[in-house]
Amino acid sequence: MSEGKRSLLSIGVFLLIIVAVIVLFATNLISPANVIPLILVLSGVWVLAMAGMRSQNPQKYERSAFNTFGIGLLLIAVGGGWYLAVASYWLYAVALILVVLAAIAIAAALKQK
Repeated sequence: MSEGKRSLLSIGVFLLIIVAVIVLFATNLISPANVIPLILVLSGVWVLAMAGMRSQNPQKYERSAFNTFGIGLLLIAVGGGWYLAVASYWLYAVALILVVLAAIAIAAALKQK
């Protein structure tokens, strides 16, 4: 997939993420303080999916799949940490730890390739 098509796809997915968060906020499922952290986490998940697409079809002068995966992991960690700071639920902390451990395992597997 060319970079232009990926960019357009990413813009569309980002707009869908914003719409989903607005719907969650409008139905009172999330508080106003959790809007931005949820957008960051969902965007991080999309960046992880983009890393998977990049690993299947790497370009010569493009950012590597491992680098894209790291950026996605960073977005998830920042958004999740922000969410935990606002919500302060221990169950979310456990879930974030499990996600980070899973991401580390995936990153290690990609690095060995």
